[in-house]
Amino acid sequence: MLAAERRKIILEKVHEEKKVIVSELSKEFEVSEETIRRDLEKLADEGHIIKSYGGAVINEIGSIDLPFNIRWKSNAVGKQKIAELVSQEIKEGEHIFLDASTTAVFIAKNIKQKSNLTVITNSIEILLELADVNGWNIMDTGGTLKGDSMSLVGKKACDQIEKYNADKVFLSCKGIDTVKGVTEGNDEIGSIKQSMIASSAKVYLTVDSSKFDKIAFSSICPFSKIDVVITDKKPDIKWLELFRKHQIECRYPKL
Repeated sequence: MLAAERRKIILEKVHEEKKVIVSELSKEFEVSEETIRRDLEKLADEGHIIKSYGGAVINEIGSIDLPFNIRWKSNAVGKQKIAELVSQEIKEGEHIFLDASTTAVFIAKNIKQKSNLTVITNSIEILLELADVNGWNIMDTGGTLKGDSMSLVGKKACDQIEKYNADKVFLSCKGIDTVKGVTEGNDEIGSIKQSMIASSAKVYLTVDSSKFDKIAFSSICPFSKIDVVITDKKPDIKWLELFRKHQIECRYPKL
């Protein structure tokens, strides 16, 4: 196995289990503990993990963009619940933005039975997912390909987005905080979301419960810009009170 492939598996494991142990990884991959330590050193230098005694733990800071395939696996059950709720919000004939989040891919999969939609997205994965849908108008934003997130970004993409007037935008984020608002890992991705918000009549924040009380590097918008929050389980009372204060509807699965 190549070192790059081994590090990719280790990164997936640390995001699933929140920590890894050098001795256990050494046995699993049948390599020396020193080799595993070098792998962890590389992942730590990239900002994905924090080395600890005998292993490593996940880096929760939220400023590092993870590869799409790893983000896809994170809380997949929660994202599916969100997508099912979002499907109820989308009506025939609407024009919608979908961002390049993994949650938006779940949404795309769940709305394929609808008719006569216009979907504008900067997500390569969503373009591929909807390629076989008939009777829709599927539009990409153009821009520069960002391979790790499978997205189109940059000024060209933002300029194209701002030419449209969509009914709704469904976007995710890296974190939401009661003081800092909605945040993302970097300005490049954040700018796309800001353009989508500015070009939409109604803004939906589709955010799974793991993103609450987290702050990422770049601010997207304050809560005053959000109309609806859709999440995978009932938020804490402080969040429900904040949403009421800002007149934000909050939707989550009812037991």
